[in-house]
Amino acid sequence: MMVMIKFGTDGWRAIMARDFTFANCSMVAQGIASYMLNQQLAKKGIVIGYDNRFMSREFGWECARVMAGNGIKVFFLDKVSPTPVTAFAVQAKNAGGAIMITASHNPPEYNGIKFIPEYAGPALPDVTDAIEKEIQRIQETGRIYELDIEEAISFDIFQEINVDELYFGHLANILQGESFKKHPLKVIIDPMFGAGIGYLEKILGKLGCETKSINNYRDVLFGGALPEPASDNLNALKHAVVSFNAQAGLALDGDADRFGIVDQDGNYITPNEFLYLVLNHLLKTRTFRGPVARSLATTQMLDRVARKNGLGVIETPVGFKYIGECLREKGSMLGGEESGGMSIIGHIPEKDGILACLLAAEMLAYSGKSFAELKKEFEQEYGTSASQRVDIKVKEEKIEVITSHMRNYQPGKVAGQKAVEVNRTEGLKVSLEDDSWFLIRPSGTEPLFRLYVESRDIDKMDKITAEVRKIFDF
Repeated sequence: MMVMIKFGTDGWRAIMARDFTFANCSMVAQGIASYMLNQQLAKKGIVIGYDNRFMSREFGWECARVMAGNGIKVFFLDKVSPTPVTAFAVQAKNAGGAIMITASHNPPEYNGIKFIPEYAGPALPDVTDAIEKEIQRIQETGRIYELDIEEAISFDIFQEINVDELYFGHLANILQGESFKKHPLKVIIDPMFGAGIGYLEKILGKLGCETKSINNYRDVLFGGALPEPASDNLNALKHAVVSFNAQAGLALDGDADRFGIVDQDGNYITPNEFLYLVLNHLLKTRTFRGPVARSLATTQMLDRVARKNGLGVIETPVGFKYIGECLREKGSMLGGEESGGMSIIGHIPEKDGILACLLAAEMLAYSGKSFAELKKEFEQEYGTSASQRVDIKVKEEKIEVITSHMRNYQPGKVAGQKAVEVNRTEGLKVSLEDDSWFLIRPSGTEPLFRLYVESRDIDKMDKITAEVRKIFDF
């Protein structure tokens, strides 16, 4: 049976042995090769990286054979590497793009292929649409070109590379290392059995921090949990931070492009909280300025900080590819999303959990204060905020009913606050007169809706959440 191969918000992902097979992997690789040939990018070569999942390296070799078979030089990363390192390698080698074998934070039975174009950030829809068309054509013709790796080496179109030291040097230029001399930190690191093992340890160790690591060995089952640094998955990290009297816990997802942060008391710092704290930190410690890019599901506390500092805000659809475009083309000084992705100007336009964790550590070292103290200071200047995301499962037959209601809904007041703006770009986003807002987005892959709510305090947030659930019969 022919598999429908569709690139989602961050690549094509599927269950191994069912749909993610060597045959389908080589078909996707051929689609990417054809795209690069059509776009005159093939002569620049392609980077191939892979994560810690089951057989990721072997799937990477399969892609390499196809690329070589199309005459495209392969720069194959010589060890398990994070997605941001693979993206950085595109810049380092001036390559025409990269293939990253990863399913990021998906369950262990999944694997995936992410294409990173020549600009070293996530592929925009025009790129993935073109690749999908090539894959459909290949499914019809069955033409896939492969070359054995030994032959590719003899033709000088296969080369193993390592860019770790270049990446470390690049991050050293971004960080303010002198901050760590004033206040050396004790940090617990949780790479969640993934591709980020060893990276934070090496960089923070050089900066004089004392580090301890948990879950820092390869486990293709990720300890029986999702390799996603959400609060519920970081209980071991919370416990370790408190037990070892550390200042912070820093976590990375399966391919190290997302971050998770725990404070010295074992409390989870949400990505939304971290984003506005780090923006405030960058404004105090850096001279670069530019608009702030955030997805429409991400905290609007960023807007408050931006407005007070004379900066613009760019609201994007969900997906870091749109934020990456703002970093590349609109001079954004910071781009972030509530799901734990961020990057800054001067870095790759790809989300990088390693960079985020390092900036979190720098913030503590620079200030000599805890996250709780930094948040209290911030709230004194900018006010308070409370936000949450609720995933609501529904019966299949209710999906169209709710979706139709979202299309036709005309809000008056919600939780006593007048609606001032309705945005249907992606789902339904309603902004209220007191700067509160809510967003409802249907999942594209399962019978659930995601409800995002933000207000100035928890009580207001809870009232809005309850009323929205009642309106839409969630």
